[in-house]
Amino acid sequence: MGMYDSIYCGKDLGPGFYKRDLQTKDLDCCMSEYWLDPAGQLFEIDYSGTQDFVENPEEDTSLWKGMLWVRNGNHGRVKPVNITKVIEVYPTQWDCKYSPYPRLHLYIKNGILVEVINTTRVDDVPLTEERSY
Repeated sequence: MGMYDSIYCGKDLGPGFYKRDLQTKDLDCCMSEYWLDPAGQLFEIDYSGTQDFVENPEEDTSLWKGMLWVRNGNHGRVKPVNITKVIEVYPTQWDCKYSPYPRLHLYIKNGILVEVINTTRVDDVPLTEERSY
């Protein structure tokens, strides 16, 4: 599966995508987290600087096993993402064994969702270059 980004979706994107967590490999592709608000604005969720590494005095093992994450009181940030591109998204979990795996292409212009294109096909072949932006 590799690395992917997660999108927490607050917007109804249609059947199979209502209030589901989504994945994509078309953004940073380094396990970043995003939020699509009900109005269609895309935000990045940033947790950097919210925890510190502290040495665990009870452990006498290697460096990484002897370290703990401890909250430091800082809060994460949610900032708008100003991108223009088409991204392919799919549900994080899909447990319907006899239905094709759903996919959508989201056209995002200046960080705002403009169009939702359903690319799920019965033969599970994604839509390719039928629209150009």
